[in-house]
Amino acid sequence: MRKLIKQHLKNQKGLTLIELLVVIVILGIIAAIAVPLVMSNREDAAQAAAAQTNSIILDAGNRYQTIEGTLPTNFGELATYIDINSISCPANRGVASVDSTTPYDPSLCDESE
Repeated sequence: MRKLIKQHLKNQKGLTLIELLVVIVILGIIAAIAVPLVMSNREDAAQAAAAQTNSIILDAGNRYQTIEGTLPTNFGELATYIDINSISCPANRGVASVDSTTPYDPSLCDESE
């Protein structure tokens, strides 16, 4: 029996259709598991970024109210009160390299970091 199996494997030149289909099904199952996990992580990251932005705006509003004694009437008034070091650039490239009077602009992120 062993001799027959060895001889059959020795004469086989490539994959059979069944073996190829099994590999494709396994890859499909792995993809079906991995894609939702990756998409969920992206949504979580977007929610965390939105929460960070809200926190930055709230802090700037509190600073404005503390210094000026009133609430800001528009976002432009908050520009000088935003802590620029707390704003992260996309793709973990560091901190925006602008002065504290410049509104946040992702295109100004320091590419060297």
